[in-house]
Amino acid sequence: MASVHSLASTLQQHLADALKAALPDAGSADPLLRRSDRADFQANGILALAKKLKGNPRDLAATVTSAIPANDLIKDIEVSGPGFLNITLTDRAITGTLAARAADDRLGVPYAENPGTTVIDYAQPNVAKEMHVGHLRSAVIGDAMAKIMEFEGETVVRRHHIGDWGTQYGMLIQYLIEHPHELDHQDGKADGEAAMSALNRIYKASRAVFDSDEAFKERSRDRVVALQSGDPETRALWQQFVDESKIYFYSVFSKLDMEIDDPDIVGESAYNDMLEETCRLLEESGVAVRSEGALCVFFDDVKGPDGNPVPLIVKKTNGGYGYAATDLSAIRNRVQDLKANTLLYVVDVRQSLHFKMVFETARRIGWLNDGVKAVQLAFGTVLGKDGKPFKTREGETVRLEDLLDEAVERASAVVREKARDLTADEITERGTQVGIGAVKYADLSTSASRDYKFDLDQMVSLNGDTSVYIQYAHARSRSITRKAGELRAQARPELELAPAERALGLHLDRFGEVLSEVAAAYEPHKLTAYLYSLASLFTTFYDQCPVLKPEVPGDVAENRLFYSQLTARTLHQGMDLLGIRTPERL
Repeated sequence: MASVHSLASTLQQHLADALKAALPDAGSADPLLRRSDRADFQANGILALAKKLKGNPRDLAATVTSAIPANDLIKDIEVSGPGFLNITLTDRAITGTLAARAADDRLGVPYAENPGTTVIDYAQPNVAKEMHVGHLRSAVIGDAMAKIMEFEGETVVRRHHIGDWGTQYGMLIQYLIEHPHELDHQDGKADGEAAMSALNRIYKASRAVFDSDEAFKERSRDRVVALQSGDPETRALWQQFVDESKIYFYSVFSKLDMEIDDPDIVGESAYNDMLEETCRLLEESGVAVRSEGALCVFFDDVKGPDGNPVPLIVKKTNGGYGYAATDLSAIRNRVQDLKANTLLYVVDVRQSLHFKMVFETARRIGWLNDGVKAVQLAFGTVLGKDGKPFKTREGETVRLEDLLDEAVERASAVVREKARDLTADEITERGTQVGIGAVKYADLSTSASRDYKFDLDQMVSLNGDTSVYIQYAHARSRSITRKAGELRAQARPELELAPAERALGLHLDRFGEVLSEVAAAYEPHKLTAYLYSLASLFTTFYDQCPVLKPEVPGDVAENRLFYSQLTARTLHQGMDLLGIRTPERL
């Protein structure tokens, strides 16, 4: 089915036609339509037009109003202030538009006009290290944005740029060679936590030796050279703990209810063979220059505290490659091989300067240009209730698994308390869905660039802006449908709508607009805000517009059941794009 024009876009066209008919000298003037608290919409374009035509804005507004033919869309237009048009739509238009949306599997949401290919870099854990709370935001925000962009029609290539290369891996490999009994392979069947527990233990042990034994440190550095040059024994051990780490990564992502496909994991090591060529191209083009033996890129606006330029180091004095070489090689691969139009990096805001320099370097050499852009979706820090970076009581970084397990435990208690006809297994399942959803929603409902406080008590609350509130609104609508018996949902455009029905209907119509805004600006918090408002409006509708009471006329009940079911579908679709489950019963 073709996409459904929203009420706003239909009204926009009506006003544009009226402007053209009433004021032919106005050209292609924009009505500047927006949602309004005074009416359904307000058009503010007359004021700017009056200045252009040197006319009285209220007179021009009246002229435009008189040029709008009678139709089923507009119920009333009021000229207000210096030529503003306050516009109220007919109930018929609202219900009729929603009926068209309900007939479409996509709820009438259009595809983007000019979709392209986006490579999104997110969920970047490190091999041989446990994932902690700092990994949460990149994974959750990136997963939601990938889903939303795909729904809009974009071709999305996921890339998980895991840390799997460098000095620490030479250290680990050397330690394993000298202490082969340390790693219990368990026939390759270790579950995620067991695999990482072994690697974490070895990492700490190897680090202790590395920091205290100069001879071991030198052997470890030699081992890095062997790793980079492809020595078979070294590569085999490296591959072993990469594979063990992946088992762990998958177990954590599974708890997060996220799918991570193995081909999407393209770590630092994948670009190793490109590094020397990247450096050569940068130097030959003059973008990078030698400075004190290192290959560097300088910027006029990046200076240190002493006022001296701070360069982006692509190749170190000792011949080693910096992170910049890997990141620039990744850009080459993503643009030239994957044919990306957009590179989206979901990375901590504290890395903003690094990526600013990397992106500018890529622009200077032409890998980024007017047709290919790179964007950092920078995110802030997860804080504890005290407003400080989230730590355990012992001052350690909070393990992501522990955090998720506690969220599920808290949510299960809430579900168990409210459950009326759920079995023990259903309570366990719903507790997991509610708990993981609560963690994701709390993250996504905050503007990505801002820090936020991790408060599980608030996250699993049935009151306020939480995923649990939205999940319960969805479950309540599904309950109405189950209890409806032979009553069938049917849109009745001829009926007059109660205020709560109108408010709900106008908000349902905005779903496509919101998704378009979220995809364009990479702002998933706008979708959470929309869904919370929708759940709130449905709660008011539920209280004020009964569906199944005996005194409700049949046609009114059918129309209200239609509104209820469309709300549930919209909540389900919106939450699904955020990676959050919406149980049928709670």
